[in-house]
Amino acid sequence: QVQLVESGGGLVQAGGSLTLSCAASGSIFSIDDMGWYRQAPGKQRELVAGITIGRSTNYADSVKGRFTISRGNAKNTVYLQMNSLKPEDTATYYCKVYVIASSLYDGMDYWGKGTLVTVSS
Repeated sequence: QVQLVESGGGLVQAGGSLTLSCAASGSIFSIDDMGWYRQAPGKQRELVAGITIGRSTNYADSVKGRFTISRGNAKNTVYLQMNSLKPEDTATYYCKVYVIASSLYDGMDYWGKGTLVTVSS
């Protein structure tokens, strides 16, 4: 079993910053791609940012230049630094991690339970 624990959400004024963290634990041989998604009320879940095992990154156009995704030195953690936050960034943010369970390279995606980010105008 694998557990993902997210933290760092909260209420912030427009223009402010927050850093989200996601830590994976449990039956982990290694971790491949990691990413952050968000879902606003009444909208579909969307990719915010992703980072590969080689630390290549990609971002949604709406957050480019404002958000930065990174992997921790512990390798089982992923962060999302969010700057210049806007009210339209308000959503529940979820981390997703592709966990490889053994040397056979059998793996699957795991999702966190989400952390709420609210940006007031």
